Amino acid sequence: MTPHTRAILLVLALFMTAAGCGLAAPGGSDAEPEVTILGPWTDAQEQRFKDVLDGFGIPYTYQGTAATREVLLAEVQAGDPPDIAILPGVGELVEYADEGRLRSLKGLYDPEEYGNPWRPGAEGVAGDLWVPLKADLKSIVWYRDAPAPRPAPLASWCIGMGDDGASGWPGSDWIEDLILQRAGPVLYARWATGDLDWTDDRVVAAWTTWAGMLAQDPDRAGHMLLADHRGPAGGHGLLFGGGCDLEHQGSFARAFYGDRGGRAAFGDSAPLLPGGPYTVKAHEVSADFAALFGRSGPAREMIRRLASRDAQEEWGRTGGVFSANAAVPPKTGTVDQQVSRRFTDQRVPLCLDASDVMPAAVRDAFYEAVLLTMAHPAEPVRSRLADIQKVQDAQPSDTRRLTGVCGRPQ
Repeated sequence: MTPHTRAILLVLALFMTAAGCGLAAPGGSDAEPEVTILGPWTDAQEQRFKDVLDGFGIPYTYQGTAATREVLLAEVQAGDPPDIAILPGVGELVEYADEGRLRSLKGLYDPEEYGNPWRPGAEGVAGDLWVPLKADLKSIVWYRDAPAPRPAPLASWCIGMGDDGASGWPGSDWIEDLILQRAGPVLYARWATGDLDWTDDRVVAAWTTWAGMLAQDPDRAGHMLLADHRGPAGGHGLLFGGGCDLEHQGSFARAFYGDRGGRAAFGDSAPLLPGGPYTVKAHEVSADFAALFGRSGPAREMIRRLASRDAQEEWGRTGGVFSANAAVPPKTGTVDQQVSRRFTDQRVPLCLDASDVMPAAVRDAFYEAVLLTMAHPAEPVRSRLADIQKVQDAQPSDTRRLTGVCGRPQ
């Protein structure tokens, strides 16, 4: 065999190997492409979500990370976004929609199954571009035995600011809840959507009230700044391992308590917040929203299945999560029923987490100011809020604002 012949055979062998690995031209393989999904769920919750996906019979790959926003941005900039992205809020999704990157979900779910405020719109952006796959109740406080005196001092509170992704959000929840319970949902919605200045006296007063609580013990506040919001590794969350009695955290916090979760109860946060007690003017909620970046039929079918009543009910049962789908029956169990009742209570509105609906740059400035306040609680807050306002003012004049941030359940 001549060297020339050996070279030809080697080239043919390499070509055939490439074809066998799926590198052939389109149509050269019968394998169905996998739907790529980026989502916020990791560890045990990731496995439960995959269990739901496995039941659909649609090939997929799932990437779970606490830094979904950052990962998605990197993948979009690299020109390789996932088919489906699930984000904790719609702030960035509005920006992607404005760039024409999102595909319509029209016909993939029943809009009547998702009422207020689970289908927020945006001025100048087509509707039906996102759908919530998981919901959480905020504006609540977890405790082991009985609530502390009203309002509760800093020494009673479990606060941890650490996270795998962007930190600052556990503190932003306090600011949001204070503005909501002090000023009400109308002003809250104006502030969340950029229609109210950060230096408005009512925003300054709420922020100053929180800073005043932290200033009761600056050393303790500094420790909270470094603590993980999930509690010590391998433990049972802050409530059962943080040397405290109360935790201002969403309904998802019970997952951190492990086998001690049955000992945790919760109540509305309004009576316990600093400067209170306040009456409950609204319930803050959050959601993980799915959006479609890909065009394939399997990706569309995956969204249709995930948003359906059956999948939402199974996801809630096996994953221990709550659904925004009104057709899903209420969950059983005392705590679960209490959460479900607040999701459907017609007496007060539900309001989406404010930082989740803000443009990314404004949200990040919000988080930074929260961290600075925890590190230096005795310093005046107005200058920090003026810095956030500068970021908000620097947003393009055609920045899309969300609508329907607050609304009574339907």
